[in-house]
Amino acid sequence: MQRAAIALLALAPAVASACQGSVYLTFDTGSQSQAELIAETLKRHQIKATFFLANEKTVRGDYSLDPAWAAYWKARVAEGHVIGSHTFDHDVFVKDGPGDQLTFKPGFGVRAGKQTAMSAAQYCDEIRRVDQRFVELTGRHLDPVWRAPAGRTSPRLLAAGQACGYSHVGWTPAGFSGDELSSAAYPNAALLKKSLRELGNGDIVLIHMGIWSRQDAWAPANLEPLISGLEQKGLCFATLRDHPAYRARFK
Repeated sequence: MQRAAIALLALAPAVASACQGSVYLTFDTGSQSQAELIAETLKRHQIKATFFLANEKTVRGDYSLDPAWAAYWKARVAEGHVIGSHTFDHDVFVKDGPGDQLTFKPGFGVRAGKQTAMSAAQYCDEIRRVDQRFVELTGRHLDPVWRAPAGRTSPRLLAAGQACGYSHVGWTPAGFSGDELSSAAYPNAALLKKSLRELGNGDIVLIHMGIWSRQDAWAPANLEPLISGLEQKGLCFATLRDHPAYRARFK
């Protein structure tokens, strides 16, 4: 036992020095066609990531925050992933309006596809609706981060999120996986090559849990080799809990 302990201690510095930077994998809800594959891949590699949740229609014919998804989200909580809000109805920001009004086009819910005005407080409610549902499903609150659908924001919108306790998280230019683009124009092999070439320390990667419009799904072909390729570059994986810009929010 003593020899084994000494051997492990001797290896520890080498393992630590092998990590030459951190990459932050983030997953937005979508059709959820890749939800199980993503979870299995992260678990196999012992990677903790960050998930942003909206109540989106899934390939099962239900919605991603329906009770049928409770076991899935409970498992991600147990695994130690960070989980934030993506607004309940996937409200895509359009423009600032008069006063404190903000204009959105929700992707789901009773206002789906219709331009809708909300006050900053009402938008805060849309962020918090995800938290309320998440507590019902898992017994746990969301982490204090959110991502605006499509990444569209304004200073006023960011201030609204901050005022209700959530820090906005976008993604870095190199972190755009391209999984929502046409697979005919942007095949998986080309997207993977670009990601492996450009991603480096500090990058936040955007990946969806299934995109309805993409014929050749990104995750089955690219997630495993992306992880392996980045590990070969000496990069490690972390959640936003460990990101210098956001870690103070988690204290």
